[in-house]
Amino acid sequence: MNYKKKLIEVALPLEAINAQSAREKSIRHGHPSTLHLWWARRPLAAARAVIWASLVDDPSSLPEQFPTEDEQNLERERLFKILSELVKWENSNNQDILAAAKAEIMKSTGGNPPALLDPFAGGGAIPLEAQRLGLEAHAGDLNPVAVMINKAMIEIPPKFAGQSPVNPDSRHRLDQQWLGVKGLAEDVRYYGEWIKQKAFESIGYLYPKVKDEHEQEHTIIAWIWARIVLCPNPACQCEMPLVKSFELSRKVEGSYIQPYYEDKSIKFSVVKGKNAPVGTIINRRGARCINCSSTVDFVYIRGEGVNKRIESRLMAIVAAQGKGRIFISPTQQQIDISNVARPEIAPESDIPEKALGINIRAYGFNSHKELFTNRQLTAITTFSNLVSEAQDQIVSDGGSTEYARAVCVYLAFGVSRMSDINNAFCRWEVTKTQVRNLFTRQAIPIIWDYAENNVFGTAAGGYMVVYPPLLKYWKKC
Repeated sequence: MNYKKKLIEVALPLEAINAQSAREKSIRHGHPSTLHLWWARRPLAAARAVIWASLVDDPSSLPEQFPTEDEQNLERERLFKILSELVKWENSNNQDILAAAKAEIMKSTGGNPPALLDPFAGGGAIPLEAQRLGLEAHAGDLNPVAVMINKAMIEIPPKFAGQSPVNPDSRHRLDQQWLGVKGLAEDVRYYGEWIKQKAFESIGYLYPKVKDEHEQEHTIIAWIWARIVLCPNPACQCEMPLVKSFELSRKVEGSYIQPYYEDKSIKFSVVKGKNAPVGTIINRRGARCINCSSTVDFVYIRGEGVNKRIESRLMAIVAAQGKGRIFISPTQQQIDISNVARPEIAPESDIPEKALGINIRAYGFNSHKELFTNRQLTAITTFSNLVSEAQDQIVSDGGSTEYARAVCVYLAFGVSRMSDINNAFCRWEVTKTQVRNLFTRQAIPIIWDYAENNVFGTAAGGYMVVYPPLLKYWKKC
């Protein structure tokens, strides 16, 4: 049996592949990465190109068809054109281009293409693209999150392709053809909204609106908090805020937080302008007391944390005003509402010791429940419980148990993604004026001044904000 060289062994249109791979980094709407966070995402364009070029014969292996070098180069250029079109994001589901690509695979494999196995599938780019090219794809991974991502992208959608939704609002619509996974997507949308409504009925009182100086109500986007300890200077003993920055916004006129004291208690007010006080964290050396100017080493702060003496104080409230933001000084009402009891079913698991990139145990944060405020824990446990209730509701509405579980995989992804941006280690982004998620890298660093989202809001971190990216993904299926 003569071995035939594949296209990938001879040459590739690398510029086209690299350009499309780089482009994917800026694509958020409809990209599989919006389903759930995964660290080592591989560009779909690169995965698609490698799989296809690994199966298609290089013209030099077919001397009977292309006897001269010029003829081989001409045929290779034809294959390059197919591949250059195949890797474009907008052609991900272009049936004409996919048909041409599959035809070349069938030609090179004698109509019997091999199955693809990816034993370390991770985010699932390789098996997903293998499936797109018509191959039988098998994926595996040791990490259960990766396994669920692969199931959600590769295994579940084909099972329910062409199925009508079961929710009562959509199942009787005669004006809609439920092609592909549109029916499944519609149920994810409907039951996601169902969960939001049920959650709001249960815990909506924890997320009230706030009034500005003109007594007008605004929906809160986030609360900005500071961790505090007592100043160790015996002559001071004031509450010392641990704050990286007092800035709130760098847009137009800007806004910042002005700390001040009433007796020895720290207070905060919001001021318009760009003359924000310097933060109290001094690089890696420690912190500075804004009352007596004493420098406090991190050893002391860590000791206070281990002894559970690090507390939090509300510094500012961020609310929506049209398409913009307004910043409001803390109110006693907002402080009182945030003081909710920790839910009884909060997770009891411990954070691993000596885990790479996780240094928060040094500050006394030893369990997973300590990564969240009590309000955040209440919200996440409420939404998690409602995912289970949604499964029962889907069955009650006429769906099978298997189908209900499938829908709830995506609903659970939404809660999981929400927890990434609803914890007490998310920072406030002063340039974009929004909360940033925790896992921008594989680590849980200590965050001194943190932002707490409104889970019923319309900004990043809101429950229904997590779903549109997921639903847009379906449109690419």
